[in-house]
Amino acid sequence: MRELTFGFSPCPNDTFAFHALTHGLIEAPFRIRPVLLDIEELNRRAHTGEFDLTKLSVGAFAAVGDRYWMLRSGAALGFGVGPLVVARSAMSLAEATRGRIAIPGRETTAFRLLRAAAPALGEPAEMRYDRILAAVRDGEVDAGLIIHESRFTFADHGLVKVIDLGEWWEGETGLPVPLAGICARADLDAATVAAAESAIRASVQYAFDHPEASRDYVRAHAQEMSAEVCAAHIALYVNQQSLDVGEAGLAAIQRLVRDSAP
Repeated sequence: MRELTFGFSPCPNDTFAFHALTHGLIEAPFRIRPVLLDIEELNRRAHTGEFDLTKLSVGAFAAVGDRYWMLRSGAALGFGVGPLVVARSAMSLAEATRGRIAIPGRETTAFRLLRAAAPALGEPAEMRYDRILAAVRDGEVDAGLIIHESRFTFADHGLVKVIDLGEWWEGETGLPVPLAGICARADLDAATVAAAESAIRASVQYAFDHPEASRDYVRAHAQEMSAEVCAAHIALYVNQQSLDVGEAGLAAIQRLVRDSAP
C-alpha cells in the first residue's frame, strides 16, 4: 500500500482531528506517515514540497500556490478563533506595533492579519509561538502576536489584550477567520487527492463521534498544557468547518490572500 507523508502540528486540534487517520481507524487507500512540526516550520518546508499532505497557514498559500492545492476538509477557521495582540499594559494597536513586536512567523495567518490591521509595523521579531508570552512578560519585546493555546493563558502571565484580530477581521468582512488548511502536493494524481480529502473528512468525523479515542495521543503531544486548556483548544479550533470549509470559508480564504498580500 502506498505511503503518504502528512505534516501537521502537535497542537491538540490537529492531534485530535487526525488521530483516526494516522492510526488506521478509518479506511483509506494509503498509509500515513505523520510528521509533527510547528506551523511556521510546515510553512517553510512547503516551499520545497517536502510533504505529500501538509497543514499550512492561509497566510502562506500564495507563496506555495504552484506546489500545493488546498483540500476542503481539515481546515482551521471559524468565528471567534482569531489571533490576539497582547502587551504588559493597556495600549492601542498603533502603540503596540510601533516598537518591537514578537510574531510566530512571517508566513502565518496571524502575521498577515496583523499587517492588514496595522500596516505601519515597527520591528517584528520572529520566534516560536510558545515563547512569545514569556518574551512579552519579561520585556524582551513590547508586545506579542499570539496564536494557539496562548489565547487561553496570556492573563496567567500578567498580560492584557490589545486587540483580537479575529474580531477585527469579522467586523471588516463579515467572514470567518481563515487560519489554516490542509493541502495536497500538486503533483499527486487526482484520485489520490480525492481519497485524501475524503479520509481527512472521515478522520475529523471520527474525532467528533469518538472524542475520547484520541485522548492519550493528544496528551502525549501537549504535556505542558492542562487538560482544561487542551479541551478548550480543541473546542475552539475543530468545528463543522473542519469537515468542509464551506462557501463562506472559501470566500474568507480568497479575501485574506487577495487583500493582504505583501
